[in-house]
Amino acid sequence: MPSGHGPRRARIAFSDSAAKQLENITTEGQIHALDRALVVISVDPDVGDPIPGDTASPQLRQYTDEVEAVRVLYFVTALRTVVVVAYVEA
Repeated sequence: MPSGHGPRRARIAFSDSAAKQLENITTEGQIHALDRALVVISVDPDVGDPIPGDTASPQLRQYTDEVEAVRVLYFVTALRTVVVVAYVEA
């Protein structure tokens, strides 16, 4: 019998610099837009585009939502259970 649960989501963690950027996001619209982007990334960490450059692991990725005007730079841990957000634009 199916469990009824959706796909397992990765946990979101923030680098120190991304955490400081979060302090500057104050409007409800920006918070909502960022929240939606983080949900998308946590469900499918491969959704973002790889950033060209260094091919060493972990690969830095960029997720951009043009409609919500959000950009997130992140990398995924080796076991794919944690997404570490390095940079946020909202």
